[in-house]
Amino acid sequence: MAKKQAAAVEARHYDVVLAPHITEKATLVSEHNAVVFKVAKGASKPEIKAAVEAIFGVTVKAVNTIVQKGKTKRWKGKPYTRSDMKKAIVTLAEGQSIDVTEGAR
Repeated sequence: MAKKQAAAVEARHYDVVLAPHITEKATLVSEHNAVVFKVAKGASKPEIKAAVEAIFGVTVKAVNTIVQKGKTKRWKGKPYTRSDMKKAIVTLAEGQSIDVTEGAR
């Protein structure tokens, strides 16, 4: 029974942190010991911190969040709006690092 509950907790963490966000700005931020992730829209900062610590086994120093509003685009002359996206900039403790190219545990 205890193992099934632990698996449910892990699934919840994977529902919070969706994917790494790899851009030029995210690469520049990584020089300051931080990583950028796409996260669930309803995720709070403590939930994001707990999820990153559980998934990657690192110590999180701070979490900053941004909600990026969806752009209005046109396709075949008809306008549509891209979905909003929530990003989290996770600052890690000294000596900690996450390699987003290798994946999670």
